[in-house]
Amino acid sequence: MKRNLIALSLIVVILAAPVLVLAQKQGLTLDGIINSIKNATWKVFGIIAIVMFVVAGVLFLTAGGDPEKVGTARKAFIWGVAGVIVGILAFSIITFVEALL
Repeated sequence: MKRNLIALSLIVVILAAPVLVLAQKQGLTLDGIINSIKNATWKVFGIIAIVMFVVAGVLFLTAGGDPEKVGTARKAFIWGVAGVIVGILAFSIITFVEALL
């Protein structure tokens, strides 16, 4: 568990570093930096969601009528939809809190 947390923290730092450097070069404020990170995260989320749906579609196409493979494809699709819903809710909560502040 500790190893996963360290790996996740490292990935976040690696993904956020270019955004922070570009924000500092352009003289953005803290609000601008947060928006840059939020927009970059939203793009990465969109790419991951598209890949998940493509994988689920390929699983459906290659199932060949096998009920076990169709069930696996259906689960992949459902988890993809759940991920999109969670991502949209997270983005909405961040935007709502940002508007309140």
